[in-house]
Amino acid sequence: MTRRSSALLGLGCAASLAFSAACSSPSPSAGSGSASTSTAAPQAVPASDVRRIADDLPLLPNGITMGARPVGVIRATYEFAARHPEVLNYMPCFCGCERGGHGSNHDCYIGKRDANGNVTEWDSHAIGCEVCIDVAEVAMQMHNSGASVTAIRDAIDKRYAGGAHGHTPTPMPKRGGETPQ
Repeated sequence: MTRRSSALLGLGCAASLAFSAACSSPSPSAGSGSASTSTAAPQAVPASDVRRIADDLPLLPNGITMGARPVGVIRATYEFAARHPEVLNYMPCFCGCERGGHGSNHDCYIGKRDANGNVTEWDSHAIGCEVCIDVAEVAMQMHNSGASVTAIRDAIDKRYAGGAHGHTPTPMPKRGGETPQ
């Protein structure tokens, strides 16, 4: 087993080599030739602070510096998952993580929330999985540009559906542009 696949197994992305391959895909922005318009643009972070994204959130899981995407992208998507469950709870994931009990892309990031909805524990799965990160990054970029949850879900389904690994059993958002609560 290679060091890379061993790291993925340790982060929870793969239960088998076939599942590990599902977590390898090109970045949604790769080759686009345009700069990201996300308000949570990745930035260089001192090594001592890499796991801290905000005072009101727990430290990110270990392994972030060995993740599947640049640290800034991982940090931005974890913070987006924490702050916008009303978006990611309606976005499926396509890496095969439904076999591990995930119901949406939100579950790739969030382990537990308290009664007030605050994140108390992260799920480390997304750190090592390109598919999870890419789905959340597209959702984040579209949300930040003003797209409705329905439009984001339609774009995610169009881009990722039909793959060999299926997707999480994620509910559809209400139609008509309103965000379900």
